[in-house]
Amino acid sequence: MNIAKSLILGSAATLVALGGAQAADLPLKAKAVEYVKVCSLYGAGFYYIPGTDTCIKLGGYVMADTTFNGAGAYDMPRWTGNPTRYSNDYISRSRLNTTIDTRTATEYGVVRTFASLVYSFTTDTSSRAGGELGVYYAFIQFAGFTFGKAVSQFDMPWSGYPGNQTSFLLGGYDDVTGVNQIAYTAQFGNGVSASISLEDSSGLNNRSTAISSYTRAPLWDLGAGGLTLAGGTNNWAGAQVPDIIGQLRVDQAWGLFQLSAAAHQLRVGEPIVSAVPSDAWGFAVQAGLSLKNLPTGAGDSINVSAGYSNGASRYIIGGVSPDSYAIGNSSVLAVGFSSDGAYGPGFGIQKTEAWGVRGAFNHNWDPYWSSSLFGSYSGLRYNNTVKNFIGFNPDWEISQIGVVTRWTPVKNLTLSGEAMYTYLTQHNTGALLPNGAIAGDRGTWSFSVRARRDF
Repeated sequence: MNIAKSLILGSAATLVALGGAQAADLPLKAKAVEYVKVCSLYGAGFYYIPGTDTCIKLGGYVMADTTFNGAGAYDMPRWTGNPTRYSNDYISRSRLNTTIDTRTATEYGVVRTFASLVYSFTTDTSSRAGGELGVYYAFIQFAGFTFGKAVSQFDMPWSGYPGNQTSFLLGGYDDVTGVNQIAYTAQFGNGVSASISLEDSSGLNNRSTAISSYTRAPLWDLGAGGLTLAGGTNNWAGAQVPDIIGQLRVDQAWGLFQLSAAAHQLRVGEPIVSAVPSDAWGFAVQAGLSLKNLPTGAGDSINVSAGYSNGASRYIIGGVSPDSYAIGNSSVLAVGFSSDGAYGPGFGIQKTEAWGVRGAFNHNWDPYWSSSLFGSYSGLRYNNTVKNFIGFNPDWEISQIGVVTRWTPVKNLTLSGEAMYTYLTQHNTGALLPNGAIAGDRGTWSFSVRARRDF
């Protein structure tokens, strides 16, 4: 018995010894390597690019829109002509936006690059498996300078969206998709800054006779047919001088005030019928005010702006909006023509005057629900030289009012619905239009729903 007991204990001791020896021979667990390190210098979401001192942040959104009683673009009101049985009653769009933001600290300050790339699929615009690529922003910022495609220094911080979700609220500049520029911004402290910039006046549409750019509305040659229901003959020359922009801003806890000004060259192309007139310069000015944290509720705000242009109408009636408007039907139609100016036999460039005001009151009902009441009023005037030559008064005004309500059930997911009414008042009432309709004032409703997920 003692012998058996000794054998068992000895075997156990041997196994323990062997196990310990094998455990000692096993490699130790490797220490975790910090491949991605959080960068807290520039806010949440930034990480160091491995092996560098550059911080990067990736973001964007996915969004789906449907607009009822729209025309042409995804959320444009039906204001581009008579609806027919071939006109769609709704338009849909799906979009993916991706943003890349990098920051690097240097002895000269932070070097920043930013890009925003957009992929869209829109009813009647995209092929079934196609879509469109948009480069909204692509710029470098360094020591106060901005180089590349960025929001214009003329624009308000909310651009064309004081509270609305539609892209077609007139009454001010809308450059939310950026313009090529070289700009310098000086910071004076306490939220006070000033900027000056040279900005592309023609964009991708240089010498275009059909599509104007962000800063150029048509320049009508009245000797080549005059203003008709389809507009006139647009005869812009190639860009010679970029637009010159100045901005002064005060941005503090109570809100924001901004004053902007732009100088804009008008230059006629090759002769069509009329002789080429001398170049001219137009201008635009705009003031904006934002009031934050109103007594009506936490986070409530009012955003409002007002502007005037002389020969630079797209700074007031611009962005993605068309150059000609038509609301109504085959019986009664309201028509308006937007341009920077017109010229004809015996007279040079006659600049148009445009003016506009727009704004919104934004209210938070609770952490999940919010609403905005928004509106605008804008108009365009031609002088008596143009009116006498074409034989009628092409002046017009457009007023808009709308409301949008948003529901955010979880963070960064928003479902919203918007309704907007657009009314065109034109000064040629009672005239017989080329298509047989009678000129008169008319309005149109548009409705849109949206789902958006930010990341």
